[in-house]
Amino acid sequence: MRDLELATFAGGCFWCTEAVFKRLNGVEKVIPGYSGGDSKSPTYEEVSLGETNHAETIQISFDPKSISYTDLVYIFFRTHDPTTKDKQGPDSGSQYRSVIFYHSKYQQRQAEKEKAKAQNIYHFPIVTEIIPFESFYKAEEYHLDYYAKNPNKLYCRLVIDPKIKKLSEKFSNFVK
Repeated sequence: MRDLELATFAGGCFWCTEAVFKRLNGVEKVIPGYSGGDSKSPTYEEVSLGETNHAETIQISFDPKSISYTDLVYIFFRTHDPTTKDKQGPDSGSQYRSVIFYHSKYQQRQAEKEKAKAQNIYHFPIVTEIIPFESFYKAEEYHLDYYAKNPNKLYCRLVIDPKIKKLSEKFSNFVK
């Protein structure tokens, strides 16, 4: 049995981030959910209305012998726009904010280092929060593997497909 670690990111719609990260070597599982808010039992409807202060989040189980936490953060900063506050593409509201929820001091240091490096490729300041992980609430079952189950939905074709294409082109050395 391998020793897996956790990474928890919010980078806009969790359908998008799940679809991107589950394609990476060393990633065992990606679960969409909610973090960073007040409610102890958030629902998609409450989060979507901005009633909980939670962000749409993914929790990644990964094998650090196959992909490092630093590599995950590197890809995170380059597969969404970390310079827009509370907005990703067509989605807006605090539930779409950019956040890294760190699980250890090591993850905090790596996230801060990668944020500083990533700032060199953006014209505007990175607004990604880097905060301690507190809790994660799994999203409703119909969100799990949304892109895989709904590849022909307009949102998937217009928003997620370009992210997958970018991942395949720019980060092919990480893709399964």
